[in-house]
Amino acid sequence: MAYTPELSQIGSATLRRLAWFRGKPMSKTLEVLLEATGRTMAEVRPGEVCTKCKDDSICEECPFQAPAETEPTPTPSNLDRL
Repeated sequence: MAYTPELSQIGSATLRRLAWFRGKPMSKTLEVLLEATGRTMAEVRPGEVCTKCKDDSICEECPFQAPAETEPTPTPSNLDRL
């Protein structure tokens, strides 16, 4: 689904400058910013965006999805704790 948001003059200028800094197109820069925002929100406020979400089509890949807890990898220093 492609959607072209209408940005304010300041928003567009800010995105353009970030794109120049990264050496990437504005579309790719905006996508990276949105993914980074999603990951940050998932860490800082886990589940809050998901509770209000109305689209379950990408839950597995969604950047707002809180990272899964993983078991610690056995190492000599933590073997006695496992």
